[in-house]
Amino acid sequence: MSAITPNPITPNDVAHLARLARLELTRDELDHYAAQLDVIVSSVARVSEVAAADVPPTSHPLPLVNVTRPDVARPGLSADEAFSGAPAVEDYRFRVPRILDQD
Repeated sequence: MSAITPNPITPNDVAHLARLARLELTRDELDHYAAQLDVIVSSVARVSEVAAADVPPTSHPLPLVNVTRPDVARPGLSADEAFSGAPAVEDYRFRVPRILDQD
């Protein structure tokens, strides 16, 4: 695998991206972001140099295991138990203050 050297990111490249994103950047910001983006792109290029063709791409270094519990039905509260702590109950329903006006 041959090493790929990316072209350096220039302030003009950043200015172009800023225009596309409708951002207004100062000259100092363009220089600052160009330097930062150049480091990022170079780092990604270095990673691609060591990536071997026989190693499949992965999102995690270790296999993930689902740790959820089995879905088992269990008895719930009776209606009387559920309503026992409610401030107001009407016709076996929780009574709440009206928040929307109805015509």
